[in-house]
Amino acid sequence: MKAIQIHETGGPEVLKLADLPIPQPGPGQVLIRVEAIGVNFVEIYFRKGVYKAALPLTPGSEAAGTVEELGPGVNGFATGDAVASSSVLGSYAEYALVPAAQLVKMPDGLSMRTTWLIRPFRSRQATPRWCMPGPAALACC
Repeated sequence: MKAIQIHETGGPEVLKLADLPIPQPGPGQVLIRVEAIGVNFVEIYFRKGVYKAALPLTPGSEAAGTVEELGPGVNGFATGDAVASSSVLGSYAEYALVPAAQLVKMPDGLSMRTTWLIRPFRSRQATPRWCMPGPAALACC
């Protein structure tokens, strides 16, 4: 898979395209095919070295995508489900792992890009009851 990695801290020039193996989900994890990501200041802090992390690092913690594979013990999701999370392990990639407990299903008809406009879907405490799809969806944020 293609992924963006950081091998040293610095400016935007340290972001490099890499070919990596598709990760395998472990117990309680879900593998998603990433279709949209959130870009936050925390990724900039890691890139600059303000926040310390082991290198190489695939940045990113927010993503919306499609379930590809379930790890052992995962219930409530199925291959093909549209999902979102703010607890993604390296979302700057074509595929990423997510703890199932931190993953939410997206309502029917909501695009991957639109998901990031709705604050509860970016929250670890997200539940579909907080923000239902429709004209009022953006008002609940």
